[in-house]
Amino acid sequence: MSKHGINVPKGVTVGSVDEVRKALRDVFANQSEVVVKSQILAGGRGLGTFKSGLQGGVHIVKADQVEDIAGKMLGNILVTKQTGSQGKVVSKVYLCEKLSLVNEMYFAITLDRKSAGPLIIACKKGGTSIEDLAEQHPELIIKVPIDVFTGITDEDAAKVVDGLSPKVADRNGCIEQVKKLYELFCKCDCTMLEINPIAETSDKQLVAADAKLNFDDNAAFRQKEVFALRDPTQEDPREVTAAKADLNYIGLDGEIGCMVNGAGLAMATMDIIKLHGGTPANFLDVGGNASEGQVVEAFKILTSDEKVKAILVNIFGGIMKCDVIASGIVNAAKQVQLKVPVVVRLEGTNVDQGKRILKESGMTLITAEDLDDAAEKAVKASTK
Repeated sequence: MSKHGINVPKGVTVGSVDEVRKALRDVFANQSEVVVKSQILAGGRGLGTFKSGLQGGVHIVKADQVEDIAGKMLGNILVTKQTGSQGKVVSKVYLCEKLSLVNEMYFAITLDRKSAGPLIIACKKGGTSIEDLAEQHPELIIKVPIDVFTGITDEDAAKVVDGLSPKVADRNGCIEQVKKLYELFCKCDCTMLEINPIAETSDKQLVAADAKLNFDDNAAFRQKEVFALRDPTQEDPREVTAAKADLNYIGLDGEIGCMVNGAGLAMATMDIIKLHGGTPANFLDVGGNASEGQVVEAFKILTSDEKVKAILVNIFGGIMKCDVIASGIVNAAKQVQLKVPVVVRLEGTNVDQGKRILKESGMTLITAEDLDDAAEKAVKASTK
């Protein structure tokens, strides 16, 4: 953000107590107080609790206490309202200067389906849960859609600044900051940029005091500097493994593992599982041109989930051939000890070859005639 001309607090990321000492000596030598922020991919850090008992993932402390508080954060698990009860390990801590804030506001840029382009959201009250604020005082939230072809205009930026209602910062300076934030959003292929709070300081500056950015995975090839910062320890290990195998996987909390080809069919499969009283353990789309090796990897991911009590394979062969899926299932069974029942529904290209491969494998499979039958059998098998 600083590289794009946006006002931010001076700060540095550290991953060990030795790095904390170095940062205090090199960056914060003249600071009496420092903000210590645990770095996890989840919101609600300030109100979170470490499993060690330490309250709060964000602390403002005296310079001589930074080493102690950072040491208590690093390597420990922080639980917030967004992490679930398992929490996330804090492997990095962000140290930054304490600012004297006189007014806190909210600013975000996201992608809007309705206007088919970027949407800037602003509110003159920030530093707290924007969801609660939007529910209680929706009139305070202003939305400014930006034409993706013409980009942000001075008029657009002025509307945003009017929504923020700064009290002491220079209006023209604020407009320039808003335009630079939009420029950052576009140039870095962001899908979301949220600053809460965007604040005014006692020296009349508009500053991004705390920010969260999401980036488009499809832009990884041209955002190498951004994606080099990726920390796989903060992500679901199943999703990291799936990404390496070029599989579209999202982990959920259910008991029926799903392997499907095509995102639409995957969503329909999950819906019908719910309809029959079950809960999907994942979204897994193997795509239209998955190899046998990818199918094997998909099975390894599904069987690694201890919550999975049954697996439902639902393939409608168009581009994806049923015999490739069948061979993958058989080879996966040889490499992975299948401890849960597997329900298979195959239809489409090379379906007869696929069914023959499964039949000749000697595997104990539950076959289904259609999606409804498959979902019903999978739910039944998961409750045995």
